[in-house]
This record gives sequence, structure tokens and C-alpha cells, in this order.
Amino acid sequence: MIWLPDATVDHLIAVAGWPEFTSDRYEVIEEIGRGGMGTVYSARDHALGREVAIKIGNALPSAELQARLTSEAKVLARLEHPGIVPVHDFGILADGRPFYVMKRVQGRTLQACIESGLPLADRLRIFERICEAVGFAHAHGILHRDLKPDNVMVGTFGEVMVMDWGVARVPDEAPDAEGTRMGTPGFMAPEQAEHAGRADERADVYALGAILSMLVTGDAPPPDAPLAVQHLNRASGVAPPLRSICRVALAPAPEDRYQTVARLADDVARFREDQAVSVHREGLVERARRFVRTYEMPILLVLAYIIMRAVIAVFVRI
Repeated sequence: MIWLPDATVDHLIAVAGWPEFTSDRYEVIEEIGRGGMGTVYSARDHALGREVAIKIGNALPSAELQARLTSEAKVLARLEHPGIVPVHDFGILADGRPFYVMKRVQGRTLQACIESGLPLADRLRIFERICEAVGFAHAHGILHRDLKPDNVMVGTFGEVMVMDWGVARVPDEAPDAEGTRMGTPGFMAPEQAEHAGRADERADVYALGAILSMLVTGDAPPPDAPLAVQHLNRASGVAPPLRSICRVALAPAPEDRYQTVARLADDVARFREDQAVSVHREGLVERARRFVRTYEMPILLVLAYIIMRAVIAVFVRI
């Protein structure tokens, strides 16, 4: 009997579970991700000579699984946006499992970017790009419902992609079953945690607020909305306007949050550009500091001019 190393056995088991296509167009290279609903493989598209990613259902074929993966493929197909991964192909394997082929995104997750210590300004720019993609989906009546750092990819050349639309709600979709929970604790709005079918665009706003809070504090948000706000309030080193933005986005009641993703993104951009934000009332000291930062060069020039005139006046008197 020949004994094989554990690594070799694990590889053989993984390869044995790889999908078998009815044609030789796609050649599976390796597994690159696995979730509750499907597994993603990198593959070679021989027809077009390019590397792609293929998502395939994990379990044996079922009506629910096929409907979910088919729905995700259709969502991605209708959302043609630079921040949303494009779909190239869709089909059914010989064993009945659905699959779809998409662009292979090279890069790292937003979670990895946070852990790498990316500067705050860069993190906020990435956040604005996420908001652009989510806002585009909302304009087409589609909710993501599972926004979190692990579902955002930052490409090698700075591109930002919102991934994993497997639990997205589309306009023509049947209502979710009573009591259905969809999403990730810490990023689910309270109303979504109670019933995913009651969630609207403001639930995605809450998830974006949780992502923003994580971007500025470095810590994952607590699963409960009031605790998330308390955690944010205790975090040190967060500028008051940015803290106010996060607090409003994380409001437990939907009516107290930003009503659109665009308004949230606009306030973040205004903060990044050192402008006043809509949800923060500046004190006199804050306003004065921001004024000095904004007009630092003209102020220095005026002060230099005043000092020069004063020196000249002294010399003239002498």
C-alpha cells in the first residue's frame, strides 16, 4: 500500500469535487472561494483565451438553490456598472447544478485592506466607490442585503467591485418567506434581522454605515444596532463629523438614517474634502479650525504681509 501525504490527499479530494462541464470550453484551475450557497473557481476560457471566475452551487440540485444562483446571475447581468462584476455566461452542469461565469477580479478584499493599515483618505475613497455601485443597483430597484468588507474586492489597479449578490432582492422577485433572515450579523439593519422582506434601500444604508464604522475604527461592528452606536461613540481618534455620519447611517430606525446612499456618499466626500457635512453641527472652534485648514495659504500670506509692514514701519521710525 502506498501512503500519500495529507496535502496530496486533500488536493485529490478537492479535484474530485470540481465541476464537469458538458464542453471543453472551461478548464478549472483552482478553488478561490467558498460560501454558504456556492463555490468560486478560477478557470481558463479556451474560446476567448482568458482567465475567468466560475461560481457553482455547493449542494445537490434543488429548486431553491437553482433559483438563487440563477437570480444572482440575472442581477449581475442587468447591473452593468464598473463597480459590479460582469457576467459572461450561464448554464447547467451535467449533475444539474447551475453555474455562471464572471470576470476574474485580481486583488484583495476590503477586509484585507483594513487590516493592512490603508490611510483613511484612501479608505474613504474606496467607500465612495462602493456607494456608487450600491446606489446604481438601488436605481434599478435591486437591494444587495449582504454588504460587508468580505464582499468588496479592491483590484490591483484600484478598481472597487461589490461582490456576492446571492441574497439580493429584485423588483420582480416573490416576497421572502415570513421570518426569513438574510445577511450578516453586525451589518444587518434591525428591520432586516427581523424580516428580510421588510428591508428597503435604507437597510443597505445601515450596512454601509457598519462598513464605514469599521473603516474608521478598525473594529468589526457589534451585532446589535444600539451597541454599534455605543461602540462608535467610545472609539478614539474619530473626527466628530465622521462620527456623526456613521451614527446617522447606523440609526436603529430607518427613518432616522440617510434616506439614500447618495446622501451618505455626499457627506463622506464633503468630509474628505474638509467641508461641512449635513448631519453634524459644528461648534465655533471646529468651524474656526476648518476655516484655517481651508484657507491656510491665504492666511499665511496675509500674516506675512502684516508682519512685513510692521517691520518696515519700525525701521522707518528709526
